[in-house]
Amino acid sequence: MNITEDFLIEIGKRISEIRDKNKQTLDDIEFLTGIDSSDINKYELGKINLTMKTLIKLAIALRVKPIDLLDFKFDFEKYDNEKS
Repeated sequence: MNITEDFLIEIGKRISEIRDKNKQTLDDIEFLTGIDSSDINKYELGKINLTMKTLIKLAIALRVKPIDLLDFKFDFEKYDNEKS
C-alpha cells in the first residue's frame, strides 16, 4: 500500500467509528448528505478518494467538525521515501 491509500483507510475508519457511535446507519447518512449509501461504504473502506466537499457533508451529517474526521494517529515518517 502507499501513503494515500493508507490515509484514506484511516479516514474511513474514523467516519465509521463516529457513525457507529452516533448509532447512524449508512441510509441515515445517505438521507442527510445525498451521497449514495454504497459510496459512503466505499469511503468508510478507503476505496475512493474524498473531496473536501464530501468531507464537509459527512461531517455535518455526523454532527462533528471536519477536523474530527482527521483526528487519528498516522505515521507519516513511515512513508518518508515514498512519493504519493
